[in-house]
Amino acid sequence: MLRLIPDDTKIPFMRWRSVTFSISVCLLVLTVLAWGAMGINYGIDFTGGNLIEVRHKGGPADLSELRKVIGGLELGEAQVQGFGQGDDVMIRLPEQPGGDAAQQVALNKVKDKLGDAYEIRRTEVVGPSVSADLRRDGAIAVVVSLGLVLIYLWFRFEWQFAIGAVLTTAHDIVLTMGVIIIFQLQFDLQSLAAVLTIVGYSLNDTVVVYDRIRESLRKYKKMPLPELIDLSINETLSRTICTALTTFMAVLALFVFGGEALRGFNFTMLVGI
Repeated sequence: MLRLIPDDTKIPFMRWRSVTFSISVCLLVLTVLAWGAMGINYGIDFTGGNLIEVRHKGGPADLSELRKVIGGLELGEAQVQGFGQGDDVMIRLPEQPGGDAAQQVALNKVKDKLGDAYEIRRTEVVGPSVSADLRRDGAIAVVVSLGLVLIYLWFRFEWQFAIGAVLTTAHDIVLTMGVIIIFQLQFDLQSLAAVLTIVGYSLNDTVVVYDRIRESLRKYKKMPLPELIDLSINETLSRTICTALTTFMAVLALFVFGGEALRGFNFTMLVGI
């Protein structure tokens, strides 16, 4: 059978913990500083506005000309981004003053201006009240999920294990958000769904290693804790690598071939994995 990882690995993970902990702390601090300096580039799900996905019927679209056309409508700072083979274009309009009716007027202006040269493939309109609720509920979802993890592991193992799992899961979430913030990638509901998926994925990996550590604690009562943790991680290493690798390959295929609609979710998942 194919074995990516040998059975009897003896990698001294705990020997490098001072270095890896220091790297993690530095990255966490960098994320916090970037968050304060740059902020999160929220998508229209969290800020409100219009999103229009169109396809140019005559081949690759002229993005510079399209930006001039959309800019001439005086609808605010619009974003025009090409994707796919060059004939697909994503147009994002900021929230228009005047409520939901104003959003629909802006949408109709763009449709009329594009005319028959473009095929309208998808439109989304998000009002300011809905976007504020989504932003609040998204933050609550992440906090509640971590709290439930803490309670679950407290009963499943011991409170020390629960705190460790929450810290490592929060570590994965914050570093994933750090990449999104530093590169100013758009954070929308898809990205939030990916963050919550990463919570479950990280927790699942943690519980597998925890379970082996608990077995080792009963089996090797006199073994020093760093050696016991190394043993447990090495014994579950093949499962960890294979699970992460197969998931990464599947998400990578979705990222490359899945189109713009799933790009935010797929990219966030790739970083998280």
